Amino acid sequence: MTVKQTAGRDNLGKLAPQFAALNDDVLFGEVWARESALSLHDRSMITIACLMTSGDFPQLKAHFKMGKNHGISKDESVEIVTHLAFYAGWPKAWSAMALIKEVYGE
Repeated sequence: MTVKQTAGRDNLGKLAPQFAALNDDVLFGEVWARESALSLHDRSMITIACLMTSGDFPQLKAHFKMGKNHGISKDESVEIVTHLAFYAGWPKAWSAMALIKEVYGE
């Protein structure tokens, strides 16, 4: 079950209300809610992979937290990053591993 997303409005509602609405209502309200097509666990894995490969580390940390809530284990997160290290780059993997430690602990 998807939790109602309010991060867009909470963080950017005054600055960029349309962007915030698209984030909360379309991306998370419609796309992420399509659990019959892909589970939240699988969507989180895909999103984590995409964010790591593009080096979007602030968003990656948020999605490691979200993935943890969607049932992605620390071991799965480590495996995702280890696999992607060879495709996305070793420095990005190092940065992502540090985020895993922050989110999941040692």
